[in-house]
Amino acid sequence: MAGEMILLLGVNHKSTPLEVREKLALNSGYEEPLQALGKIEGIREYYLLSTCNRVEILVSVRGNAQVEEDLARFLFGDALTPEQYGKYLYCHRNAEAIHHLFMVAASLDSMIVGEAQILGQLKEAYRWAGEKKCTGPILNKLLHKAFSVAKRVRSETCIGSSAVSISYAAIELAKKIFGSLENKRVLLIGAGEMAELAAEHLVGNGAKDVVVANRTLERALDLAKRFNGHAVGLDELFEQLEQVDIIVSSTGAPNVILHKDDVKPLMRNRRNKPLFFIDIAVPRDLDPALNDLDNVYLYDIDDLNNVVELNKAERDKEAIKASRIVDEEALKFKDWLAGLEVTPTIVALREKGDQVCRMELERTLPRLQNLSAKERKSVEKMAAAIVSRLLHDPVVYLKSDSCKDQSEMKVDLFRSAFGLEKK
Repeated sequence: MAGEMILLLGVNHKSTPLEVREKLALNSGYEEPLQALGKIEGIREYYLLSTCNRVEILVSVRGNAQVEEDLARFLFGDALTPEQYGKYLYCHRNAEAIHHLFMVAASLDSMIVGEAQILGQLKEAYRWAGEKKCTGPILNKLLHKAFSVAKRVRSETCIGSSAVSISYAAIELAKKIFGSLENKRVLLIGAGEMAELAAEHLVGNGAKDVVVANRTLERALDLAKRFNGHAVGLDELFEQLEQVDIIVSSTGAPNVILHKDDVKPLMRNRRNKPLFFIDIAVPRDLDPALNDLDNVYLYDIDDLNNVVELNKAERDKEAIKASRIVDEEALKFKDWLAGLEVTPTIVALREKGDQVCRMELERTLPRLQNLSAKERKSVEKMAAAIVSRLLHDPVVYLKSDSCKDQSEMKVDLFRSAFGLEKK
C-alpha cells in the first residue's frame, strides 16, 4: 500500500459554467471514456461520474506524479488549455477525496441540497465501472461506503423531506388539503412552463385527468397530449371548475380572469368539495378574495415562495446534521485505509520475529544435548515469548492514532529500522 493514493478530479455547477462543462470530452456515455481512462499510466482502479451538473473521476494510483496532469487532459481534451481549465478544475487527495465523495452521495454538494437523483446517478456510474472491471478492493469499498453514508443521511435526517421549488411547494400544500393526490383531477389555465412543471409533479404524485384551458388551442392540445389529458377553450372554464379539484393558473393576462363571484355559485353545484387554486401568474390571474369562500384554498406565487424559503431554512438545519454524519464516516474510512497501510508491515514484522526465533533455536538447541523433550519445549516457548514481548510495543505503535498521521512516511521509516523489505 505504500505510495497508494486516492485522487478525485472534477468540475461541477459550482466551479464551472455550463458553456465550459459542455466542452468536456465525455458526451458518449460511459463505455468509451472508461476504456480511455484505463490507459492512463499509474492508475490501478478508476471510476467516472458524468451528469449534467458534474463530471468527476475517482482513481486509486501508485507513484505517478504525472497522473493528475494526465487526468486533467483526459477531462478537457483539446477544448481548453491547462491555463484555462486550471481555474475550474478541483483536485482532492486521500481524506479530502473521501469526504468530497461522501458529500456528493449525501446530496450536500448538489444544486438543490437533499435531492435524491444524485445517488441513482452514482450507482449507475458504478454499475458501468463494475461491468468493465475498472474498480478493485479500494474503490469498491469506498463507493459502497458512499452509498451507505447517503442512506444513513436519509434515514437520520429530514434533508429530503421539504419542498425547495415552487412546483414542489404546490404539491406539499395540495397534500395538506386533500391528504392524498390519488385520482385528483387537474385543470391548467394557460400552458406556460411553470404550469407544465406543476402538472408533471401533480401527475407524478397520483393526480389524473389533466385538462388544459388555453387561449391558443394548438398549444393546449400539445400540452394535454403529454399528460394523456384533453384541451378546452377558455370559454369552457366555468364548466370545468365544477369537475376538477386542483387548478393551476399561469396565463399572461393583464388582469384577474377569475373572481370570487364567479366561483361562489359553483361551490353549491360541487356540494362544497374542496377546490385548490395555485396562482403562479405575475400579475395574478385569480381574485385574492377567493380565499373567503368555504372549502376554497388559494395560494399565489408569494405564498409558495414563503413555503420554499421556510423549507430551505429547515433543510439547511438538516444539512448541518448530515454534514456531521459525513465527517464521521469519512474519518472511519480514513482509519480503514490507514489500517491497510500498516497491516502488511505488522505481518512482515511478526514473520521476521518468528524467523529470527527459529534460526536462533536451530543454532542453540543442538548444543544443549542433555535437555529432555519437556525442557526443549520450555526453551522454545521462552524464545517465542521474548520475541512476542519485544514486538508488542512496535505493533501497538503501528496501530495507534499517532502513526495514522503521515502514516506512509512513518511506515517506511519503521520498515527501514527493522530491516523489512520495501513494499
